[in-house]
Amino acid sequence: MNKEFGYVRVAAVVPELRVANPIFNTDVILKEVDVLEEKGVQIALFPELSLTGYTCGDLFLQDVLLEKAKDSLIKLAHATQDKNIYVIVGLPLLVGNELYNCAAVVGRGHILGIVPKTYIPNYQEFYEARWFSSEAHLQMTEVTIENEVVPIGRDLLFQDTEKNAITFGIEICEDAWAPNSPSTHLSLSGATMIFNLSASNEVIGKYEYRKDLLKMLSSKNTCGYVYASSGVNESSSDLVFSGFAGIFENGTLLQENDRFSFETTHIIEDVDIERIMSDRRKNKSFFGQNTQVSRVIPITIVDNNTDFLREYSTTPFVPKNEGLRQARFEEIIRIQASGLAKRMKATGIKKCVLGLSGGLDSTLAFLVIMESFKMLHIPFRNCIAVTMPGFGTSKRTLENSLKLIEAYGVTGMEISIKDASLQHFKDIGLDVSKKDVTYENTQARERTQILMDLANLHQALVIGTGDLSELALGWCTYNGDHMSMYAVNTSIPKTLVRYLVQYFVEKEKNESIKKTLKDILDTPISPELLPPDTLGNITQKTESVVGPYLLHDFTMYHFLRYGASPKKIEFLENHAFQGMYSKEEIHKWLDFFFQRFFSQQFKRNCMPDGVKVGTISVSPRGDLRMPSDADASIWRDEL
Repeated sequence: MNKEFGYVRVAAVVPELRVANPIFNTDVILKEVDVLEEKGVQIALFPELSLTGYTCGDLFLQDVLLEKAKDSLIKLAHATQDKNIYVIVGLPLLVGNELYNCAAVVGRGHILGIVPKTYIPNYQEFYEARWFSSEAHLQMTEVTIENEVVPIGRDLLFQDTEKNAITFGIEICEDAWAPNSPSTHLSLSGATMIFNLSASNEVIGKYEYRKDLLKMLSSKNTCGYVYASSGVNESSSDLVFSGFAGIFENGTLLQENDRFSFETTHIIEDVDIERIMSDRRKNKSFFGQNTQVSRVIPITIVDNNTDFLREYSTTPFVPKNEGLRQARFEEIIRIQASGLAKRMKATGIKKCVLGLSGGLDSTLAFLVIMESFKMLHIPFRNCIAVTMPGFGTSKRTLENSLKLIEAYGVTGMEISIKDASLQHFKDIGLDVSKKDVTYENTQARERTQILMDLANLHQALVIGTGDLSELALGWCTYNGDHMSMYAVNTSIPKTLVRYLVQYFVEKEKNESIKKTLKDILDTPISPELLPPDTLGNITQKTESVVGPYLLHDFTMYHFLRYGASPKKIEFLENHAFQGMYSKEEIHKWLDFFFQRFFSQQFKRNCMPDGVKVGTISVSPRGDLRMPSDADASIWRDEL
């Protein structure tokens, strides 16, 4: 199942080790391989020179150690005969007259390929050139081990015969630190995963530096990057090795281990190859000139049919790390406010008009306007905040609007749209009792007309309040709330809007404002176009009609950001929202999303200017160029 959606389960292992004892080390590796296969791991990585240990020194020049290391490799290969796991280990290997620091890939009973280290460190605490030669010196492309011809070289790619996108290459320790690292050429040649066998010692500051380097490698190469380094069982005569292991994907650290363990440790993660390929298809800068020709070694990744390990946030637009959230939210607000400030400077206009409904979206837009005015040193009274009660406006939202207007000292206006709407119903012959889409949209367009005319009257900009989620679903009235002169929330999904308003609550010192914002956060999401109940409570709740924004934002993120198929998104949602929504609900609203997304493109094709904030935008001038009459059938049929 996991392979079907492009996932490969990988492990990075830091094994218990005895320096210069390949027999002991191989037994440890074999035991760990059994454990990992039981857990569904398809590719397992061990550290640099893991069969012998990295700190053998001049013992690398001893025939006994070299022969035992080769015997251990053969034993390990034979042990994988009936296993569905590929294993990558390190060993010193004599090729011709030169000794190489190598990685070996074994699986299905065979040694599939040997990759020698390219860059040999010979500075400060490293003196590998005393024993090892660089891959650049290699004169042959094959070696014979136990009567089996094995490809050798840094140009090897190991590719799944069924899903060719599952392709990996190998580099060793220092290779990653070099400006012209092998991983770049391997990635350009088609490797979607890079495995790095390493022996990286610890000194102050190196842990974070190394982690940042690996993040950057996985980002610039648009790949998965699996890293395993030698542990504390290496010799401590001069150095200490912590045994860092990390699994990265497109610049993100997915998993890391606890360092400094004398016992065998491992980390396991499901790497998303389809996500990697999606980013590569979009980023044409990725495909640079690659003069190296790679050799492909066929392998067969067998689906592990185990439980899905990968964890996905139910709010992908919101940072997972709470410690980083405040800084991220501050950055978002500054981007929004700066975009509006630039538009005001460019036009020379010093006033804004906003429809303030007492809902989340208009509240966020209002707060962003306040930030823009601070940047430009414009008095708050230059913001004309208009509350326009209609047939569905509740006392609660109206009062909250008026409280914000008063608290910030903006120019407030209250203009009822009831009489104008009733006159329009009469003019067009609408039966008011029907309460249909015309009844609702008339109110939205009446409000927009008022805002546009006020903007003309006061030489101001109408600021749009609609958010990214509404644009994706087309949940806005065409030429009504769909239109403005500049839209500040156009790249902010509904789930993030809530967090941003909460951010203002947390930093607000005025208790009255704080209380009002909290009440707005607690108010049900509603366009308030249908009459309230007899007690004045909101009856029209958006999510009961269009479905949970939590699900729609998740769908939008994975569909637009990574090109995930409906079937894969359904798989991820059933995993991420288990216990929150039933499979039937997920299926229903997923189909609803695709039906709406395709049918409502005509609204997005003429949406107003608005700043892009995150990685997703549906602006026809930026991220989404899509015909209004595209057919959604194949996406919906897949469900």
